[in-house]
Amino acid sequence: MAFIDSVQIFTDGGCRGNPGPGAIGVFVIDIQNKPLYEHSECIGSTTNNRAEYSAAIKGLDLAAKFTRGKALVFCDSKIVVNHMNGIWRLKDDELRKLFHEMKRVSQAFKEVVFQHVERKNQNIQRADRILNNAFEGRPISRSLFGSD
Repeated sequence: MAFIDSVQIFTDGGCRGNPGPGAIGVFVIDIQNKPLYEHSECIGSTTNNRAEYSAAIKGLDLAAKFTRGKALVFCDSKIVVNHMNGIWRLKDDELRKLFHEMKRVSQAFKEVVFQHVERKNQNIQRADRILNNAFEGRPISRSLFGSD
């Protein structure tokens, strides 16, 4: 498959308790909203913020299968978006490590844009449903390229 110009990545991370068992959900689509990939997995004991970071990192990692151009990362976590956009200062050492990992995986792309979206966004809701599959013992990791 040839690379496409850009992708949209919708991510969600969460935990049961804070901290507690965590999981991530990722939904990758092209710019015409065609599904490319969905992924969920349990990530062990974590905090909600660490889970949100982990989901975005995994999303970028998966998006690199489809583009080296522009990656638009949509997340309902204000902390991730505001850290990555340089609006909020990083105070937590664990989040700082994840921030640097996000910067590292972002280097695969010409441009990465982080944007906050509300939980009512249908694609964020899909990422949340994907995440819940992992919590329910049904992790997902599959290409949707070519499906509708």
